[in-house]
Formats: sequence, C-alpha cells, structure tokens
Amino acid sequence: MFKNFKNEYTGWLVFIGAVVLLLEILFFNRGLIFSLFISGGMIYLGRKKRGKKSGKLLFYGGIAFLAICVFNMMTFKFLLLAILLHFFIQYLNSKRQPNKIALNITEPGMAAQKEMLIKITPLFENNFIGQQKTPAGVYDWNDINIQTGIGDNVIDLSYTMLPKGETVIFIRSLVGNLKILVPYEIEVNVHHSCIAGSTTIFENHEDKIFNQVYQFKTSGYETAEQKVKIFTSVLVGNLEVSRI
Repeated sequence: MFKNFKNEYTGWLVFIGAVVLLLEILFFNRGLIFSLFISGGMIYLGRKKRGKKSGKLLFYGGIAFLAICVFNMMTFKFLLLAILLHFFIQYLNSKRQPNKIALNITEPGMAAQKEMLIKITPLFENNFIGQQKTPAGVYDWNDINIQTGIGDNVIDLSYTMLPKGETVIFIRSLVGNLKILVPYEIEVNVHHSCIAGSTTIFENHEDKIFNQVYQFKTSGYETAEQKVKIFTSVLVGNLEVSRI
C-alpha cells in the first residue's frame, strides 16, 4: 500500500499545485499575472538598453521584483512544502524497506567485470545569470542539455566536427536569446516553445509570438547521415537558427 502511494503522490502534488496556482490567480492574487508581466517587461527593456544606466536599473529592478513576486506566491510555498513531503516519504520508505545483502558469487577463473565509465566535460553548464557561447576556435563536440535562468546562449557548429547520426541540443531558458549557427550541409529538426518573444528559423520568421509551440525540419532530415535535433524552451526571449 505504501509503495503504491509513493508511485502516485508525485502526480497528485503536481495536480494540487496546478489547482493552487489557479485559485491564487482567480481569487487570492488577481494581480499576479500583471506583476509577472511587469517584471518580465522590465527585464526585457533592461536587456535592450543594457549599455545605459537606466537599462541596468530596469534589468536588476525587474529581477528583484520578479523574485519578490515568486517568493510571495502561495504556490511557491506549496512547492516548498511538497519538497519537504517528498524527503519525508523517502525517509519513511528507507525505514520500512531494510537493506538487502546480495551474494556476489564468481566462478573460478572468471574475474569480476566492472563497468567502465568515462566522465565527459560538457560544453555548457547550467547557468542562472550570464552569457554562454561555444569557443571561437576549433573544439570537440558534446551534446548539450542545459537549463539557464537569465542570459543569452550562442552555439556555433561551424567550428566542430559533428558525429554521424543525430546530434542533440536541448536548452531550457527563463529569459534570454538563443542563437544557433548550423553549417549548410547539416539537416535540422527544431522543436521550440516560447511564451513571449520572436522566432527566426532560416527563412521563416515569426515576430511577437505569444504562448506558441513551433516544429520545423529540413526536407532531407530523415535520410541524412549527419543531422541536428534542437529542443528549446524559453519563457521570454528570441530564437534564431541560421546557416553559416
């Protein structure tokens, strides 16, 4: 019974969290959406005018305002409670399920085989604030899977040798622009989700998009020996995928 509850409680927490957020917006904090849009607008304008003092004030003021809005949300407090509940259930589970001792029997003449793991240094790291971009010179490629807060990310694939098969780029960002430069001989498949911003994928341009999901792929993608699959998700920002 306890095991079944463990498998289901995460789904219930997500459902209850969505209900709490909806109730907070509709009944308890109707100005929440307006506050989030104001803070997002301040950050966006601050980034556009980052060379000026007023731009810096707008940018950091927007971040501070956004943090205050989030910390005061009833949903955020529910999330903290859910995290504590998760660790509490994990603790109870460890107490109810005793450790099992497994016998490792090796036949004579056979040495125990260990799985060899090679640690790979990623090109990009999870970054809360700041810009990241690929090296200006030749570099070795590794698939990208990151989550970022506020900042731009630039990926130039012309300075690396992509392996045969499917290369994956996966980026989730709160606020910032994404720019991906792809060589002409590489086929591309793009999945993009954005709340507010613009999208440019080769010759296709969508200006001032709001809460949209886009998917494009080049005509020769399915049969190509070398291809790139791009997954991007941005709260506020622009995506540009161009040839180089």
